[in-house]
Amino acid sequence: MGAVVGTLTMQTKQRRPSTDKADDDLEMTMVCHRPEGLDQLEAQTNFSKRELQVLYRGFKNECPSGVVNEDTFKQIYSQFFPHGDASTYAHYLFNAFDSAHTGSIKFEDFVTALSILLRGSVQEKLQWTFNLYDINRDGYINKEEMTDIVRAIYDMMGKYTYPVLKTDAPKQHVDAFFQKMDKNRDGVVTLDEFILSCQEDENIMRSLQLFENVI
Repeated sequence: MGAVVGTLTMQTKQRRPSTDKADDDLEMTMVCHRPEGLDQLEAQTNFSKRELQVLYRGFKNECPSGVVNEDTFKQIYSQFFPHGDASTYAHYLFNAFDSAHTGSIKFEDFVTALSILLRGSVQEKLQWTFNLYDINRDGYINKEEMTDIVRAIYDMMGKYTYPVLKTDAPKQHVDAFFQKMDKNRDGVVTLDEFILSCQEDENIMRSLQLFENVI
């Protein structure tokens, strides 16, 4: 969860929010995609209007057009992991943010996902994470999908984080987690199994709370 949330919020604090509503409305008309009004986003997320202004300015600073495609997303994300290869993990993360499968992320997509990851309930956070691992979106996580995600995370963190990393480390990691999560031993992990297993793991539950007050 830390890898998901931490780097997504680092760009949101660079500029102070404007208190001038006309100023914000004007800025929103100057991009190719105009996001929904702040009042509507405030109602749909767990952020205040002031927090949304900060997030919007950070988003627009990185994506002046108002939308971000996958290549741009990868470029931005890779800046935070200079010692590793973040491209594969960024691909999976991009797909999770692009819930409508449009091939681009709008500010609404970004802030809705961020609201869940930072301020959502435990159930909401775990369901979002389950969807990240469910690469083919069939409602289940199989070993291949979990292995792909875990290997992508290992690649992203780089050799300095794992100085003695063995080539079979991702597989061992997945085997251990799958053994724990696949309660009925049918070869796949359902949403209910995933949530139950995560709730039984103190480390996972602790990680869900790390970024609650990040903004």
